[in-house]
Amino acid sequence: MDVAGKVAIVTGGGGGIGGAIAHALVDAGARVVVTDLDGDAVTGVAESLGNSAAALSGDASDDRHIDVAVRLAESTFGPVDLYFANAGVGMGGGVDTDEAVWDLALDVNLRSHIRAARRLIPQWVERGSGYFVSTASAAGLLTQIGNAPYSVTKHAAVGFAEWLNITHGDDGVRVSCLCPMGVDTKLLRPEGDSVTQEQELMRRAVETAGAVLTPGAVAALVLEAVADERFLILPHPEVLEMYRHKGADYDRWLSGMRRYQATLR
Repeated sequence: MDVAGKVAIVTGGGGGIGGAIAHALVDAGARVVVTDLDGDAVTGVAESLGNSAAALSGDASDDRHIDVAVRLAESTFGPVDLYFANAGVGMGGGVDTDEAVWDLALDVNLRSHIRAARRLIPQWVERGSGYFVSTASAAGLLTQIGNAPYSVTKHAAVGFAEWLNITHGDDGVRVSCLCPMGVDTKLLRPEGDSVTQEQELMRRAVETAGAVLTPGAVAALVLEAVADERFLILPHPEVLEMYRHKGADYDRWLSGMRRYQATLR
């Protein structure tokens, strides 16, 4: 897909990967509605993009917010061609993680994708075109040491993107799934003094596994993948080799991950 002249929605666009994707889309000639829970941040991103962008604050996992975002895009720019389900949360720990944290992770990392697809897929099928880009994580293909909710919900996000691709690929709907390792965002490196032991373990696991990329570098690769209509987007190519090792000998991979976890602790 050539994004020039297309209309997109990017969730979690107040910074990080989402903000970088919004910038890359506008640079490529698209018009974008950028949404984020942080109203000031998303307004700043949209203002930096000029007349090609509009901002909306709200919860990307809320059906009403999704509907408002779609209607804002339609009334401002035209029918939605691309939806970047990028908003995500990284809170969580082990089996003692509070139910409210599990609910938040499930809502933002998974159900927000399902709810957006429910809103857009029928009209895309009728039109015969549309593009859904899911931001998952390398954790969705491998796992995430130190964070059960993140790992589980990112696996689920990959699974939902696969299902969408298989079910509606022949209807003209394209689907890609972004699975990076370390990216220099607040998700990897939270601000403030409230970082938990689990978050610190998660950060060390990610930073020692491979390079930490800039959001801009990831966004450029996302647009390349969209142009090629490629499903799996791997900014860290080594993830594919890790995934192959996992599938080739699951028990050996699990024991290796336990050894890796022990070195981090």
